[in-house]
Amino acid sequence: MQTPTDTDASHSEAQFEAQIRAAIDGKTKPVGALGGIETLAVQIAQIQKSLTPRADTCRLTIFAADHGMATAGVSAFPQDVTRQMVLNFLSEGAAANVFARSVGASVRVVDAGVAGQLIDHPGLIPRRIAAGTANAIERPAMTPSEHAAALSSGSALGHEGDEAVACLGEMGIGNTSSASLVAAKILGVPVADLTGRGTGLDDDDLRRKCELLEKAANRTNDKLEAGLALQEYGGFEIAMMAGAMIGAAASGKIVIVDGFIATVAALAAEAISPDCRKNMIFAHQSAEAGHGRVLAALKAKPLLHLGMRLGEGTGALLAFPLVKAAAAMLREMASFESAGVSGPA
Repeated sequence: MQTPTDTDASHSEAQFEAQIRAAIDGKTKPVGALGGIETLAVQIAQIQKSLTPRADTCRLTIFAADHGMATAGVSAFPQDVTRQMVLNFLSEGAAANVFARSVGASVRVVDAGVAGQLIDHPGLIPRRIAAGTANAIERPAMTPSEHAAALSSGSALGHEGDEAVACLGEMGIGNTSSASLVAAKILGVPVADLTGRGTGLDDDDLRRKCELLEKAANRTNDKLEAGLALQEYGGFEIAMMAGAMIGAAASGKIVIVDGFIATVAALAAEAISPDCRKNMIFAHQSAEAGHGRVLAALKAKPLLHLGMRLGEGTGALLAFPLVKAAAAMLREMASFESAGVSGPA
C-alpha cells in the first residue's frame, strides 16, 4: 500500500519525466528521431535530477580475484593468469587500458582476493578478502563474514570519487563459472542454461565444465536469495563489484554495467538494494551463453551488440561515449524556439 509520501514522490517523478521528454521533443529534430539516445538522456536526467545533466568524467574500476574452482578445470587458462593480468592492467597494457585512454577514462585496479602473495605495487588498491575463494564445487565459496566484507569494501569504493560515470570491470580465472552459478541460484533456473565457453573452452572442456557446475549446483537448493548465492558460489570480485554498484548509485553516479559477469553482479546488487537499479545502464550483450537470460531478468536493454566476451569493463568503456553524448544532447542541443527554427505543423 502506498503512503501519501510515496504517492507524492511518484507524482513528482512523473512530472519531472514529462518535463524531460518535453525538453527533448522540443529540440531541433523530429520527435523520436534520436531513438535510444533519447531514452538514455531521460534516464541520465532522472539519475542526476537535472534537465542539464553532465556525463563528462568516467572512471573504470577493475576488481580482481581468484576462484578455488579454477583448479578443477572450469577454465581454459591457468589460475596464474589472474595475477599476470593484474600486472598487465597496472602496466597499462590490457584492452581495458587501451579503451580507457581512447575515451578519456581513468582506471584503478583492486585486489579483491588474488591467489598467492600480496602484490606489491603502488598503483594497486589492496582490498584482499582472502587469497581466492574456496572451491565452490565442494563447499561454500566464502564465509558470511567474507561476503559482508566484500560488499562493504565495494560499497565504500563505489562511493569514492566525484566522477559522473562509474564503469566496473573484473578479472578472475573461473569467474564465468562462478557467475553462472550465482545467476542460476538467484533466478532458480538450471545452471546449464547459463553456462558458456568462458575463456574459449573446446567442446570436450565445455562438457566437463557443465558437469562440474552441475555438481556444484546440486549442493544447495534450486533457488537462493542473492546474498546466500554469492556466499555459496560467488567470487570476491563479483561480490565487491555488486557492493560498488550499490555504493556508486547511492552517491548519485551513473553506473555502466559491462558484460555477463558484471550483469550477474548487477542482478545481485538489485536484489540486495533495489534502489540502485535506476542508476544502471547496460553496456552490451556479450557472446556468453547466459548473458541474454540475465539481462531479460533485469528488464535491461543493452546499448551495444558487438559479440564481445572479454570482460575487464571493456564494453562499459565503449558505451561511455554514448552516455556522454546523450547527456550533452539534452544539455546543449538547441530547441526550435531558441534556434528560430520552425517546428512541425
